[in-house]
Amino acid sequence: MKKLHYLLFSASLLMGTAQAQLRVEIAGVGSNQIPVAVAAFADESVAPEQVSAIIRADLERSGVFKVIDARQPISEKASIDYGAWKSSGADALVIGSVERMADGRFAVRYKLLDTVKQSELSSMSDAVQSKYTRLQAHRIADDVYEKLIGVRGVFATRVAYVNENRAARDYRLEVADADGAGVNVAVRSNEPIISPSWAPDGTKVAYVSFEQKKPVVYVQDLITGQRRVVANQKGNNSAPSWSPDGTKLAVALSKDGPTQVYVVGADGSGLRRVTNTFGIETEPQWAPDGQTLYFTSDRSGGPQIYKMSAAGGNATRVTFTGSYNISPRISPDGKTLAWISQRDGNFSLYAMDLASGQELRLADGATEPSFSPNGKYIMYATKGGGRTSLAVVSVDGRVKQRLTTQAGNIREPSWGPFMK
Repeated sequence: MKKLHYLLFSASLLMGTAQAQLRVEIAGVGSNQIPVAVAAFADESVAPEQVSAIIRADLERSGVFKVIDARQPISEKASIDYGAWKSSGADALVIGSVERMADGRFAVRYKLLDTVKQSELSSMSDAVQSKYTRLQAHRIADDVYEKLIGVRGVFATRVAYVNENRAARDYRLEVADADGAGVNVAVRSNEPIISPSWAPDGTKVAYVSFEQKKPVVYVQDLITGQRRVVANQKGNNSAPSWSPDGTKLAVALSKDGPTQVYVVGADGSGLRRVTNTFGIETEPQWAPDGQTLYFTSDRSGGPQIYKMSAAGGNATRVTFTGSYNISPRISPDGKTLAWISQRDGNFSLYAMDLASGQELRLADGATEPSFSPNGKYIMYATKGGGRTSLAVVSVDGRVKQRLTTQAGNIREPSWGPFMK
């Protein structure tokens, strides 16, 4: 009899056989867009991916740039008429080239030019293997974003999510580029998979599988394909969340009665209880300081969000508006709380400035939020057209994207960390 659970993995950070690519739809743009001209890279047709097209799509998807097609290939060595480009409306110009090297790698070179100050803002030159040309294009887009916005870009990051087909009993934990390309299967099962959570180093994902006919927390190594059990206590084991240093996970366990928050070593050792109430305490999330946990509790009568020291002690209530607030997520800088609130019969994504308490309603019909590593965007699951798909909204609510696929329901997103 075949085992119910099987794994698909690659030894090179999931650069294996790709599945169907997600499609990105953009709705809405940010205010005060920066006009940037992106030229075709000289000789880029020799590469398997059109580098300039990927850069252009990344910048457009961010919502903060007005991308101008330069309509001509321009090498990074070319002499530039800054005045002409400024007159065309471009404040910045992206140029470059691609060269196939004797060893089969591709030399990708680029420059970012300031047409106003008539100066070079940045440059990059790297030789990459064929399969990494797309990643190199994302890195260039990240550099453009950082030099013009002052914040690190997230185009070269990855996302994990669950792709489920309940009728076929097919559940997949998939990993893709932030633009939905390069989809690869990390784990596949005919029992549900939920709650993926990226390790801070980007090489592992914790998740919950029902293959043992109960929820059990696993950690999957994306490089080796190996996995280990982190929490398989009596009752339910759920909601893993990595500590910022990657040495521990916060989990929700019902081993001693109602579900409570625990902390366990990343290797499954040193289990320690954090909350101690007669209510349900679940969905723990580490704050970036590594000392604080946010979590959902019904100790006040209905689900609300609280915070407390990861060492234990008294908890402080954080949400007060509405009678149903769940799924806390903390921004990478620790200043913003995102969560799901049920108000007026609808589940909506909210963000709160933790210093002022000011709330902003970002999206309706939302579940399972996840911050981008630069804190500028939030990915979440949403239903539409009879299917569940992923969507992205900027923290100011102005930029919105939707990631869809032709088959299955995609949900439970987790945005991966910056890769070194």
